[in-house]
Amino acid sequence: MSNLISTRQAYSEIDTFLDLLDEYNRNKIPKELRDFFKKEKDRNYSKNINPNKPIKEQNLKEETLALIALLNLKYWCEDEREKQKLIRIYEENDRKHQIELKKRFNSDNIFRDKEKIAKTQSFEQNSLIELKEDSFFKKIMKLIKVILKIDN
Repeated sequence: MSNLISTRQAYSEIDTFLDLLDEYNRNKIPKELRDFFKKEKDRNYSKNINPNKPIKEQNLKEETLALIALLNLKYWCEDEREKQKLIRIYEENDRKHQIELKKRFNSDNIFRDKEKIAKTQSFEQNSLIELKEDSFFKKIMKLIKVILKIDN
């Protein structure tokens, strides 16, 4: 799925989420931002959100959860200590995510994997060459036998 489609679907989920909020909390989000989500959302995508279930259980997109976290930090969280605590949590989560990405896309591992693939391909190519040589040799022998009229 392309990033644009996924982002627009996240905007659809956010729009649905905001519609479920009480007017007081919804109005804490600037109207221009709410209108942006409404305008840019994927109109062919709808996500049912159950207000009686925790957000964790809603199976929302990662982008949606990130946007909710950002809206919470920027507009709903009014206690400065709570904001600082959230910022630390978000930074720690980002740090963990970056470590995971480094592990997954570590250049040493990528090169090691490429070497394994190259060795495997080299072995397969050598095997194919041997088979081809063998079959070529057999063809030559058959041709010689036909020319000399030798029975098998």
